[in-house]
Amino acid sequence: MRTRTGPPTLDRMNRTIRTAEDVLTLLDKLFPSAEAFWDRFYADRPADRPFFAPKPDENLASYLDRGLVSPAPTGAPARALDLGCGLGRNAIHLASLGFDVDAVDISSTAVDWAEERAREADVGAGPRFHRASIFDIELPHPQYDLVYDSGCLHHLPPHRRVSYLALLDRVLAPGGYFGVTVFAAGAMGSERPDAELYRLGSLEGGLAYSPDELRLLFRDFEPLEVRPMAAQAPDSALFGVPFLLTALFQRTASL
Repeated sequence: MRTRTGPPTLDRMNRTIRTAEDVLTLLDKLFPSAEAFWDRFYADRPADRPFFAPKPDENLASYLDRGLVSPAPTGAPARALDLGCGLGRNAIHLASLGFDVDAVDISSTAVDWAEERAREADVGAGPRFHRASIFDIELPHPQYDLVYDSGCLHHLPPHRRVSYLALLDRVLAPGGYFGVTVFAAGAMGSERPDAELYRLGSLEGGLAYSPDELRLLFRDFEPLEVRPMAAQAPDSALFGVPFLLTALFQRTASL
């Protein structure tokens, strides 16, 4: 008599893709673990890395100083979401200006250091730091007036742009602002076509974007400004390196 066994477990099955998310997860596995890389990156505190400077991006400061971003709803602090916050330099700056800030990073090492810096900066309530993937995080607010990304997008594999756009669609409030900085084509980052990255199994340290590529990717938003980041002197209170491209978009006020 044949003994009946239970259903096969997933690790013994070859045909497990049923949803679009299953495809995205499969494609993630073609590239090295991002979490492990960033934990190693931020563990080396003595390293001379420009991104370790406790200064906000010059373009973010400029948006606020010039009034390009003015997302203050009546009677409540403006809400800001920092994607891939790293050591929290932009999140801390926004909190110091009265924003209600949530900041997300996949690296627990980065988040621990960011929380230290926030305590040292003593900016009142300060940002709320979350150790999670930006695609999995359960945020305390459904939508934000400002979503800012300084260096997260250019470290995502091409298929995760789909997830990124879905995230923005979900969390960016009508009339809200989206700011992003990425490696600038011709200055830093890989300019290989998307398909070639999958053959290599590598993002080559990060992907370069041109102004036209950013405008195309975020074509559902109104571009307010797309420009190179302005280089800053070492003694400047702001962060600025010439190999980054900056962009500010606004979502239409009605959905």
